[in-house]
Amino acid sequence: MSVRDALLVLADGTTFEGEAIGADGLAAGEVVFNTVLSGYQEVVTDPSYAGQIITFTYPHIGNYGVNLADFESRRPFCRGVVVRDLARRRSSWRSEADLDAQLRAYSIPGIAGIDTRKLTRRIRQVGAIPGAFGPLDRHDEASLLAAARAEPGTHGVDLVAQVTTPEAYRLADGQRPLVVAYDFGIKRTILRHLASWFDVEVVPAGTSASDTLARQPAGVFLSNGPGDPAAVPYASDAIAALLGQVPIFGICLGHQLLGRALGADTVKLPFGHHGGNHPVRNLATGRIEITSQNHNFAVDADSLAGRAEMSHVNLNDGVCEGLRVLDAPAFSVQHHPEAAPGPHDSVYLFEQFATMLGVTQPRCAPAGLPVAEQGVA
Repeated sequence: MSVRDALLVLADGTTFEGEAIGADGLAAGEVVFNTVLSGYQEVVTDPSYAGQIITFTYPHIGNYGVNLADFESRRPFCRGVVVRDLARRRSSWRSEADLDAQLRAYSIPGIAGIDTRKLTRRIRQVGAIPGAFGPLDRHDEASLLAAARAEPGTHGVDLVAQVTTPEAYRLADGQRPLVVAYDFGIKRTILRHLASWFDVEVVPAGTSASDTLARQPAGVFLSNGPGDPAAVPYASDAIAALLGQVPIFGICLGHQLLGRALGADTVKLPFGHHGGNHPVRNLATGRIEITSQNHNFAVDADSLAGRAEMSHVNLNDGVCEGLRVLDAPAFSVQHHPEAAPGPHDSVYLFEQFATMLGVTQPRCAPAGLPVAEQGVA
């Protein structure tokens, strides 16, 4: 393969030399880092990364290739991918193509050969920061710096509108209670877990409370998704109207939106939580769970007073990892109990929601999850 020199420039002027991979072109977005050791395909296809450039801290990425079965959404929504060493050979019986081919198929630029340890340390020093990268035969340092500084980041930006489903769809056979799942950027593994307990109807993020209640659901699920919860007030307004009308369970952005519906504040973390090994304490049981996480914003636990109580706490930095509403059947967590990738210590939360809705036994999840927009190669 021919090598094209490329350059990554952060908005503060810090530069990193590498080589272009993936789609040809310039990538600009908020640069964050993820610490997972495997599961790079699930990370790249997680809609929660809309507006962001993903830096993988694990040095070797792409070793086992990619396949359509492990897509977490219909396509990647991230702006770009940064790796230290992109594997040139893939080795797995499940592999259908390599990561480079997937990036090219979905027009996602990448850059390899970067000193990702240095880049991660920089992000930890200054926080998540806009950046831009591209091949040097088409872009110079000045133009990349300008692109980085022109990037607004994720604060105050409605990224949910970019990733939500355009129309409602069902995963149902009519044999189980119906759960309406708000799609703020929902992952397929979440849908598989929900469909193992319930009939599920997935609705667009802008669906009103009255439209949801007209479907006569037994419960409502609030999904993960990208960006700033304060930038999607239509969602928190709908949730506020649903509180007390139907049981609610939220994950990640859904957790933050439930908090805002209760009147709580949300804050942007310096560099967020992105990885598969974050320790969380369940305050009810005292049990420590190792969790998968992907978020840059969090609920301010002090602002929950009177409406909800914190149910889980992050042991690294004390961030609110879960809440339980005091006067309504509703709860949420900041971390990802479905993992993909990551540990399954918190998967019991789906059963907790099922128990709330009177469902005692799971079933096999039905086929029919939405497919990717195109092949991986």
